[in-house]
Amino acid sequence: MTLIIAEAGVNHNGDMGMARELVAIAAEAGADMVKFQTFSACEIATGAAPKAGYQLTTTGAEQTQQEMLAMLELSRDDHDVLLRACEEAGIAFFSTGFDEGAIDLLIELGVDRIKVPSGEITNLPLLRHMAAKGLPIILSTGMANLGEIEAAVNALERGGISRNRITILHCNTEYPTPMSEVNLMAMSNIGAAFGTAYGYSDHTKGIEVSIAAVALGASVIEKHFTLDRSLPGPDHAASLEPAELAQMVRAIRNIEQALAGDGIKRPSGSEAGNRAIVRKSIVASRDIAAGELFSPTNLGTKRPGNGISPMRWDELIGCPAPRAFAADELVNLLATKSGEDV
Repeated sequence: MTLIIAEAGVNHNGDMGMARELVAIAAEAGADMVKFQTFSACEIATGAAPKAGYQLTTTGAEQTQQEMLAMLELSRDDHDVLLRACEEAGIAFFSTGFDEGAIDLLIELGVDRIKVPSGEITNLPLLRHMAAKGLPIILSTGMANLGEIEAAVNALERGGISRNRITILHCNTEYPTPMSEVNLMAMSNIGAAFGTAYGYSDHTKGIEVSIAAVALGASVIEKHFTLDRSLPGPDHAASLEPAELAQMVRAIRNIEQALAGDGIKRPSGSEAGNRAIVRKSIVASRDIAAGELFSPTNLGTKRPGNGISPMRWDELIGCPAPRAFAADELVNLLATKSGEDV
């Protein structure tokens, strides 16, 4: 089954009541995990670091990136609150760590895997620190080329993480990602290039690209969601609202069922009864006398399909009718001495 990660991220806006509500929504939607972000603003960015273009659009230029991030930090106590909320809601807690201290905290809290965010794919010290924890790795690749992905994978391998424990997510970090720049086929090409499981971290509007990614073999889907896209904050505008998240999960589970067959074309159990209903048989197109030769002028094809198949048309043409047939009657080539069809 596809691992569906509902990305709450920083859409809690620093409000733990909102964060708990996001947990409940992710669980109700049927996601496997709800993911937050664990970081210290002063460890991520310098005081002079600028905001990304989409952050300027959504949060303005009054704050620096560091100041914006500081308002979205989660404390240790906040993490404990989220863990309890996830346990009560019946959904797995997950978070992306952006620095070594964050990774250590998440390990202490019992996460079962580590997420490498796109911005850290070239952070060799952090990659080494992550690999040393020995947990499976989800590697997001926004802004990266194949060479950078290869360098990150090699760093993780040298740290002791085998490739079969790495899942690489294709990603575009523009919020929202223009459809023309999704380049979804790169996702499966990444998996083929590195021999790993692969998935998609989706920042497009809507749910269709995530669904398409599952159809193309994604084993992990990560998608941002929010209580309300109109809320202030950097990521709300590019996130799903609750009903959309639930719709995406349902669609992905349906796609999984649709892909679950053995690939052999045969009538399914549910359609077996339709064959006689919608297929056709050879019928008399008008009254036919006994002994009259069958021809295109006195034969036709109509439903139901429990008579002679029209694929045997040529066998009948030129044969004498074994008995009389009324118009619209299914034709049979054989007759008993008493005149009854067999």
